[in-house]
Amino acid sequence: MKRQTYTPEMKERAVRMLIEASGDYPSTWSAIQTIAPKIGCTPETLRSWHKKHIDQTIPASVQAQSEKERIKELERENRELKQANKIIGKAAAFFVQAETGRPPR
Repeated sequence: MKRQTYTPEMKERAVRMLIEASGDYPSTWSAIQTIAPKIGCTPETLRSWHKKHIDQTIPASVQAQSEKERIKELERENRELKQANKIIGKAAAFFVQAETGRPPR
């Protein structure tokens, strides 16, 4: 199978098209799958061009920082959910005791 070559302009145009259209799709991958055949490449090729574009435009330190912030946010959310579960458990125990007249096991 002959390998297709694409000009840098073609790659740039395809990525720009993907970025502009991705809001119309539920995910970036679904946009890639729709757009790739229209420009004559495989979805994986377009995905790799898009990833290179993202890597070049967003500095690694910013990506790492946002990942750290996301981890902190998820850890905080996890603590809040654990606290909420404890409260719900205590409330359930209270209602069991009120309904049956005896403490829960």
